[in-house]
Amino acid sequence: MADPEEQTHLTGEQARSGATPHMTRYILGISLALVIVIFAFLLYR
Repeated sequence: MADPEEQTHLTGEQARSGATPHMTRYILGISLALVIVIFAFLLYR
């Protein structure tokens, strides 16, 4: 079993091995808009 005195504590960024891009909110928004447009097109066609 690991010795509690030898535990390594990492920050969130160290654990991810780098910065995460903040593009997810844009991708989700654009995808949602596209789905709505496609469904509207299919409904009123």
